[in-house]
Amino acid sequence: MKRQLILLAVFTILFILIGCEQSGDEETKTKVPVSVQTIERGNVERTLEFNGDIHAEQEVKVFSKIPDRIEMFYADEGDNVKKGDLIAEIVATTIEQAVLQAEAQKNNLEAEYSRAKRLYTENAMSQQQFDLIETQVTQARAAYKSAKSQLDDAHVLAPISGIIGKRYYDPGDMANPAQPVVSIVQMNQVKITIEVPEKELGLLAEGQDADIQVVSFTEQIFHGKVNKISPVLDPMTRMATVEIQVDNPEHLLKPGMYANISITVGTIQDVLIVPRHAVLESTSLKKLDGMDKVIRNYFIYVVNDSLAEQRALGVSYVNHRYVAVQSGIEEGEQMVVNGQNNLRDGLPVLIVEEEE
Repeated sequence: MKRQLILLAVFTILFILIGCEQSGDEETKTKVPVSVQTIERGNVERTLEFNGDIHAEQEVKVFSKIPDRIEMFYADEGDNVKKGDLIAEIVATTIEQAVLQAEAQKNNLEAEYSRAKRLYTENAMSQQQFDLIETQVTQARAAYKSAKSQLDDAHVLAPISGIIGKRYYDPGDMANPAQPVVSIVQMNQVKITIEVPEKELGLLAEGQDADIQVVSFTEQIFHGKVNKISPVLDPMTRMATVEIQVDNPEHLLKPGMYANISITVGTIQDVLIVPRHAVLESTSLKKLDGMDKVIRNYFIYVVNDSLAEQRALGVSYVNHRYVAVQSGIEEGEQMVVNGQNNLRDGLPVLIVEEEE
């Protein structure tokens, strides 16, 4: 693009300065400086363009089951954690006291149960009395186990391996069981969800290649594949959700980034190719089936005997880089790729550069 702007500036200056010779009363004619390229055949990839948000391959929000003060964090945002690692510790003084009480009661009842069992064996205790003590011991053991489990909940552990994506509290804050303590993300792969119109859904298939660009890395193209296509459409929008999966070993793509996606859906082979920047476009209204329809028209200039000749193109496909042409030009002709905005049909031209 920078090179094209420089050429455009050069052409404008030359257009002002260059003139051809005057002979008698013959009108002065000015040659327009242009850059040309030979028209060739080639293959054009058919692509569909979408936008979508980047998501982690997996994201888990970790909650505290205990509504109490957070005593300490053992992992912060950006830290790698493994499944089972300690993330935070919650103050649990009340629960600790409950565990001690439950343990003491359990121990007392177990001691009483041992005596009762001996008495029962010696036929010194009735079946009813023994069953009652046995039930009390079972209940005390269950109460101790429950209290111990609640105390274990004071240690907030990582449920999966990954990276701490966000920390929602600071040490000393009161943990709320309705709000996560941290979120953990897995980013070695990321996924992008896009909404695809009904008319384009039939062109997509799982496994198709997708090129991804983000504003953070404008010169870099990331490569992914269509991973999932929703089996149903939203009846309100007539769109289906499609998921793109992208390898992300260096973690350059971050969840929450906005991505431009180009999905290759096929290839048009052996067709005349014109660079999109060389084409002049206009629109017109045409009545079809009694209704006005906007028609997009495509033109280029070719050089014929040092004169500019405007050609209307019969176009089969257009993407952001190329135009696939069915009619209007011939292979081997020279088309103007820079300076065309200064031309009109029949003007003399001066070729200052021939691009490959």
